[in-house]
Amino acid sequence: MRVAVLQLNSQGMSSTKLFNYIRIAQKQSIKVLVLGEYTLSPFFKELQTMSISMIKEQALHQTKILKELSTTYNITIIAPMVTVKKQKIYKTIAKFSPSSTSYYQQQLLINYSHWNEEKFFSNEIKPLESPLVFNIDGFKFAIISGFELHFDEIFSKLSGKNIDCILLPSVSTFDSFDRWKSLIQSRAFTHSCYILRANRIGEYKDKNVSWQFYGDSLLASPHGDIIEHLGNREELMIVDMSHTEVVQARRLWGFKEMINKRQ
Repeated sequence: MRVAVLQLNSQGMSSTKLFNYIRIAQKQSIKVLVLGEYTLSPFFKELQTMSISMIKEQALHQTKILKELSTTYNITIIAPMVTVKKQKIYKTIAKFSPSSTSYYQQQLLINYSHWNEEKFFSNEIKPLESPLVFNIDGFKFAIISGFELHFDEIFSKLSGKNIDCILLPSVSTFDSFDRWKSLIQSRAFTHSCYILRANRIGEYKDKNVSWQFYGDSLLASPHGDIIEHLGNREELMIVDMSHTEVVQARRLWGFKEMINKRQ
């Protein structure tokens, strides 16, 4: 399975780079393209100063473009988006495939004093459900947001679904570089699956504080190894994954079998 991560800063209403990179991806036989959080919209802090009508206009424009790109180039695009319904703003991840569009509404949002998405967005607080799961050519993907990677309960909802790869759009910043890498490796290893992280780049300045989005998009293997990773610049990362390697890792470590014997 050949997948790509497009590591960009915030693109706003511009679609030029998406067009250019997706054409490149098609020539490389890419099946799935993943974008980082707040790549298609301004960063959360900037959204707080925008009108709902402007946010909605931007979301509708990006949705139209991504549907066209997916259909034209026969690529499934995973795109975190900020959407508006009935004057309420939601944080979602959209899956644009050549034949359909699906949405995963983020279930667990950051709620810290300096970064309170849970308060700003209207995502419903309710019992957790399974993240979005889909299959391409027998290879099974799941989609979760970067923040949701921290929660065991999210992974319990994927138990028994035999996921080959978790797609992880994120927007990591500050001094979290090593912590995120360790967490991704640990999750990939203990759940015997690939984790493909797409982290945005760029900067947001909040008074005297600079929020540096450092990139480091990466692929972790079912054995917990980093196979590929990017730096902190705009770049397209193309990776190949194997269902066979996932099966071999599950058999080698036997984590799931150990639990199944006790149920």
